[in-house]
Amino acid sequence: MAKLKVPNTFVIIFSVILLCAIATWFVPEANPQTWQVFSAIYKGFTQQAGIIAFVLVVGGAFWVVNSTKAVDEGILKFIARTSRLERFALVRKLGVGNIVITLIMLLFGLFGAVFGMSEETIVFVAVSIPLAKSLGYDEFVGVCMVYVAAHVGFAGAMLNPFTIGIAQEMAGLQLFSGIEYRTLCWLILMAVAIAFVLWYASRTRKPVVSASSSDLKLESEVNSAESSSEPGSLRAWICHGALTAALVAFSVFYASDCIVTLGQNTIGMPWLMWILTALFAITGSFMILKSVRLYILDLLIFTVVFLITGVMGYGWYLTEICALFMALAIAAGLSAGYSADKTAKEFVTGAKDIFSAALIIGLAAGIIVILQDGNVIDPLLASLSDGLNGSGRVGAVAGMYGIQTFINLFIPSASAKAAVTMPIMAPFADMIEVSRQATVLAFQFGDGFTNMITPCSGVLMAVLSVARIPYATWFRFVWKFVLMLVVIGFLLLVPTIFIQLPGF
Repeated sequence: MAKLKVPNTFVIIFSVILLCAIATWFVPEANPQTWQVFSAIYKGFTQQAGIIAFVLVVGGAFWVVNSTKAVDEGILKFIARTSRLERFALVRKLGVGNIVITLIMLLFGLFGAVFGMSEETIVFVAVSIPLAKSLGYDEFVGVCMVYVAAHVGFAGAMLNPFTIGIAQEMAGLQLFSGIEYRTLCWLILMAVAIAFVLWYASRTRKPVVSASSSDLKLESEVNSAESSSEPGSLRAWICHGALTAALVAFSVFYASDCIVTLGQNTIGMPWLMWILTALFAITGSFMILKSVRLYILDLLIFTVVFLITGVMGYGWYLTEICALFMALAIAAGLSAGYSADKTAKEFVTGAKDIFSAALIIGLAAGIIVILQDGNVIDPLLASLSDGLNGSGRVGAVAGMYGIQTFINLFIPSASAKAAVTMPIMAPFADMIEVSRQATVLAFQFGDGFTNMITPCSGVLMAVLSVARIPYATWFRFVWKFVLMLVVIGFLLLVPTIFIQLPGF
């Protein structure tokens, strides 16, 4: 019996575009789409130009950094250090790999919950996969540690401005109210996600040799890496000095603009950039004395630190993040002793390597263009809302949750979906005597879980391209987990109907 051949990802996405175009001929009041299936692709590329440029720049920058072997040396050192912890009984019982997976997932789950990390996960997956493989796991664990953790955190968020903030504003609710129950939901969802990944990791981890011989092998590899990476050259010191001076100048002009928003509180942190600049100057100087590779790894780490600071404190988005990673590529090449031509060559090679991810993002956006231009969404929502009348409070909440989950398969954008659905759902919640806060929570869960499975998500398709995981393979891996999250989401919605919760 011949094995079923799974279509190429591009074929799958274009097929979805065709199906959406066909649907516009059957939905009342819709605008039928024909040749627009081709123009939608162009519009999708233009609408997603920012994230496409972001993917190419980040891919090029990481290739420059990886070409210096800085990440390899950092991973070897990390594994060697964590392996030594196995001499402690508690750590040996828990497992170093399990501890690493748990801590990284909690970190990225928090990022998703607080500032809605999504596109940024593409950056971190490029690092988490080699880290996972060095611990004996496969690329699925690497993707789960960052991408899945961030999106589960995104779904169960407490302070995410892109889901809760927009939805609550449109529902006429106090911003970030109901945070107490949402925090509990986040903890439950993250516990489930971590348990799933640890279960999968334990089943698929490659056999390793004994701890003692493993330590010796790792130490040998680390020593070899260190011997081939000499202390910093004059070029590395010049680069470090220039970057430190640039950070000082930035702090002089913009430190006072650093305002972090947590819930309903805004905290001015004009001192934060000064502290980070001082830390970079100190750690960078120390790393240059030890190894050029370690200094480049320090550059990468602080790039991530400044990315998080910029997003949370300065409102950075794709433009600023692209600039940051472009600076990383140039600084890494200069520190490694590369000529300008070699740095450019490595950057272009990295951009080529990830170019398929950029194409997929543009194609996936074409699906949303067809649905919007075909005027399918509004009449579909209206008819679904009418169908919920008379279904009871539990049935109505389940229906709203199901609608949000279904729509998210085709419109992964949280802000776009909030703008489309909340003006209809919020008044309907009043009619059936369900809390508007419950409606927002249904939107939040419905928006988050299926992001991890829908081919319409440009971020998912880009992450899978970076990880070199075919979409069909990923679907088989994750669909049961996503279904479990959907069920848990419904169970977490039920208490909002029968229990008086704070803010609900």
